Amino acid sequence: MSSDLLSGKVVLITGASSGIGAATARACAQEGATVVLTARREDRLAALTEELNAGGARASYVVADVTAAGDAGKAVDFAVSAYGRLDGAFNNAGIGGDRTPLHLMSDEVYESIMDTNVRGVFNCLRHELAAMLEGGGGSIVNNSSVGGLVAIPTAAPYIASKHAVIGLTRAAADEYAQQGIRVNAVAPGTTRSEITRDWFGRNPGLEEVANSLTPQGRTAEPEEIAQAVAWLLSDRCPFLTGTVMPVDGGFVNK
Repeated sequence: MSSDLLSGKVVLITGASSGIGAATARACAQEGATVVLTARREDRLAALTEELNAGGARASYVVADVTAAGDAGKAVDFAVSAYGRLDGAFNNAGIGGDRTPLHLMSDEVYESIMDTNVRGVFNCLRHELAAMLEGGGGSIVNNSSVGGLVAIPTAAPYIASKHAVIGLTRAAADEYAQQGIRVNAVAPGTTRSEITRDWFGRNPGLEEVANSLTPQGRTAEPEEIAQAVAWLLSDRCPFLTGTVMPVDGGFVNK
């Protein structure tokens, strides 16, 4: 049931073609936001946009690869051109990579993960912040991970990238706090997504191990992360910036 948490706001969501990104698009639209979706897979973006508009929301999409600064700028420029401003952004696009011991990790895997998970967020932040400065403020949420707060074996580049997302979040929050822009991050625990489906598929028993380390004893659904993101994007938390919110069933408290 909608509470109009984001009524009247224009929100950009990256990595919106599946998982947490798609769930957040649905949650924000349900809460009254106009949503601009971006990802690399046009077929999925088009289908989700059609679904949202058919349900009475206002949604559109831009095909973009956030690792390219020009693409990130194109998505932000589209939102501002189409709707007049940018009030919120969820920088969600990311990849997981191989589960491999650090001494066996290839340069290609490291560079791919860092390029998407760190450079992608950096590219988006630069353009989003510029648009929000022009528009008088806004709220940005970056998607980190519990892997940005703790270590997880055989995932060193992923862990490093998600720690870096937290660093970018805190730096931006501090720099723009007095200019009406809040920047926070969510740190999801084990959540059903293409990344975890891939990891679980190639590592039998991994999901059970992860759940055993989570006090709630289960894997989260993308919609559960999306609700936290929608709240952080809203005006309900005006004094909250530079925060990393674990949405992890208690994992980091262990």
